[in-house]
Amino acid sequence: MKIIVMGGGIAGISAAYHLKKKGLKASIFEKEKELGGLCNSFKLGDFTFDYAPHLSFAKDEYVKNLFASSCEIVAHKPPRISNYYHGTWVKHPAQNNLYPLNTDEKVKIIADFVENPYRQKEIKTYEDWLKASYGEYFTEHFSKPYTRKYWVLEAKEMNANWVGARFYTPNITEVLKGAFEKETPNTYYADEMRVPKEGGYKSFLHSMIKELDDVRLNKELVSIDTKQKKLYFKDKSVESYDVLISTLPLPEYAQILKDIPAKVKEACEKLKNTSMALISLCLNKPKIIDDIWFYIYDEDILPARCYSPSQKSAFNAPKNCSSLQFEVCFSKEKPLKLAQDELVRHIVQKGEEMGLFTESEILQKDIRVKPYANVSFYLGMEDDRSLIREHLKEQKIYTAGRFGKWDYLWSDQSLLSGKDVVEKELGF
Repeated sequence: MKIIVMGGGIAGISAAYHLKKKGLKASIFEKEKELGGLCNSFKLGDFTFDYAPHLSFAKDEYVKNLFASSCEIVAHKPPRISNYYHGTWVKHPAQNNLYPLNTDEKVKIIADFVENPYRQKEIKTYEDWLKASYGEYFTEHFSKPYTRKYWVLEAKEMNANWVGARFYTPNITEVLKGAFEKETPNTYYADEMRVPKEGGYKSFLHSMIKELDDVRLNKELVSIDTKQKKLYFKDKSVESYDVLISTLPLPEYAQILKDIPAKVKEACEKLKNTSMALISLCLNKPKIIDDIWFYIYDEDILPARCYSPSQKSAFNAPKNCSSLQFEVCFSKEKPLKLAQDELVRHIVQKGEEMGLFTESEILQKDIRVKPYANVSFYLGMEDDRSLIREHLKEQKIYTAGRFGKWDYLWSDQSLLSGKDVVEKELGF
């Protein structure tokens, strides 16, 4: 039996690894020159960066043990995270850490929280959920600007099905205490976050990667013929398969799936996602910030968030040096406003204005673009997704991962989706 796994990110690696544990051989075909996908890491000289601020807060003991078997771990308990809001640094989550704000803003936010008519209204959109949870002023000045930056959509264009426990909703006592006291309890959704001591986030995958039997890199898929059970690649090679597991993003099937029905193709083309430009800076400065990462609410500053690899682990930068990586989100409908070199200049200028560094302290700059960053939960997305998933199921294409399942999966959930497709969907 010939089993092929399309995509060598964490979900594809997990699928091939768990097939191996069942005594089955699988071949991974990966478009890029390395495995890892969004969980990959890269080096700039002696500096290590990830593709965006990955940290593990997995609660599943199986995943925790698998990661721990791969590398030595650094734990942040609790993780230090903050927000930058019009020149003011606010502890995260901002909604119950209002202490640094001026009195007028505190009063408006608290009054909205107490006298909130939106709690009685039906929640149909993400904007409805935000207003019901935090009131109008906080939503208009914090949540909606950040939504435009990170999700590249208006909050009213999104549903709230994905929110779950990702955002904390404080009670009035917490809001009041956070407005008058600088020190507040950690209310982030994870009280501990773990990272590899060395090698970046990809080091968490080493226990799985070393078990893989057959990995083919630089293999870009151009067509799938499910009737003939054949895969056609850009390098003109052709592979037959008996079982196909795919972590490919669902929109890609509009172009690569032979004989795709018109309504399924249309659903693929309707799906929305964010892309990201990652601007990494190596700095000749021992320490920049105390936080692992911070969110940026100001819309005139293009990145939605920034993380410090050197704060995640001291081994990510040479001694007496530090590092930052800024994340700018965009989409097919709303592309980047600046050319890449202009975007780097923008980051440097805004970083200086924020007091993070001076340009003379920058040793190296780097920009990389990832076409798929997050799944966008526009209104009606689930209907489009279901139509595509059902067709792929009929064609016996078994999907896994954030983009294969087209869901807001964290790295541990993506790993488990690769395991589940082997054990639950295929029944091995």
